[in-house]
Amino acid sequence: MQITTTVNGREYTQDVEPRLLLVHFLRDHLGLTGTHWGCDTSNCGACVVWLDGTPVKACTVLAVMADGCEVRTVEGLETESGLDPIQQGFVECHGLQCGFCTPAMLMTGRWLLDHDPDPSEQTIREAISGQVCRCTGYENIVRSIRWAAEHGSGAPTAVAEADESAVPGQRSAAEEVRA
Repeated sequence: MQITTTVNGREYTQDVEPRLLLVHFLRDHLGLTGTHWGCDTSNCGACVVWLDGTPVKACTVLAVMADGCEVRTVEGLETESGLDPIQQGFVECHGLQCGFCTPAMLMTGRWLLDHDPDPSEQTIREAISGQVCRCTGYENIVRSIRWAAEHGSGAPTAVAEADESAVPGQRSAAEEVRA
């Protein structure tokens, strides 16, 4: 099948097998190896990317499902002025650890801050609960996200502003990230 998708602002058109997972499309076809492939069962959460602005585990999404969609990976976080505050927070607070979960934690943290610029520690822990960090008790990751919130997490995006008028009963930002 031929798909066309925009990844980190660049459009790609490629032929793919219908059963190809998005994580393999990103890594093997596009060379974007920042998205990690860990378990193939969505348990570890190392493969989180954004699909049309929503965090998804790329090991549970077929590449053909991204046809016509916008995908954002960790490679798309850096801004023209340098590191995104979430990236800088991981540097400042030693949230990097071994690095295996880091790209997905960065994507989840950035999404959370776009939707809740001043999250509590509990909200952060809830948001990252869909990802496994094999190194720590998550302390430095939580500190890193809080650092970003306190040091210029950025204005909410249009997507975040739209969520504020969400229909009652819709999932919270933290619930959406864990899904």
